Amino acid sequence: MRFALALASILVAAAAARAEELETSHLFGFTLGSDVNAVGEIEGEQENTGRFSKRAGSYMALASELGLKFIPFENFSIEPGLGVAYHGTTGVPGLDDRAEWAFDTASLEMRYRLLDRHRAPIGLTLGADPHWGRVDDISGEPVDRYGADLLVILDRELIAERLFGAVNFTYSPEASRSRLTGLWEHQSEAGVSGAVSVQLYPGFLLGAEARFMRSYDGLGLDRFAGQALFVGPTFYVKFSEKVWM
Repeated sequence: MRFALALASILVAAAAARAEELETSHLFGFTLGSDVNAVGEIEGEQENTGRFSKRAGSYMALASELGLKFIPFENFSIEPGLGVAYHGTTGVPGLDDRAEWAFDTASLEMRYRLLDRHRAPIGLTLGADPHWGRVDDISGEPVDRYGADLLVILDRELIAERLFGAVNFTYSPEASRSRLTGLWEHQSEAGVSGAVSVQLYPGFLLGAEARFMRSYDGLGLDRFAGQALFVGPTFYVKFSEKVWM
């Protein structure tokens, strides 16, 4: 199995009034927090992800997605997004050599908060993110991808204004049809992640995150195909009341 290093950055510009405290949505890296913005807020997000490998040949895959989040009513957010992707592969077994950008993804992110962490022992939010894509995220080949990410998001402020923790459970079925051969493929993933983040001084947090993922052939976790464990550091910086990363 080829080793891949994944990095993500999120730049957010919120059109809200002065925030009184940290929101946990993006404190933990890939692991999400349960907070949902206030009604009427509008928030722009850009997420960038990279995968790199030199074990056999040279492999690089970059993806960038821009979304605009709306809060139409209390405890619910909706965010349409568009993304592009770049694949650069040379001499990688099983993959064609490629160096090209492509319009990739149209997505819709939806969150509904069942428990507010300020009023309950934990925060609990459910998520559903349907998406359509035009290229295979690993090889870069032209496909039509239809899928969704289903999430259960839990978090808790372990030490007031100092230490935060979160756990996510995910299930991601996806069907894709090659535009070269017309053949369909079906796959699914299930995973769990956990993260902690400590606020060292106002607006600056460092943390650690671990994710365990299992991949299957078939939409219903039918035939085991592989698994992976990702462990790494996270950081969060609040530049101002309206911009953070």
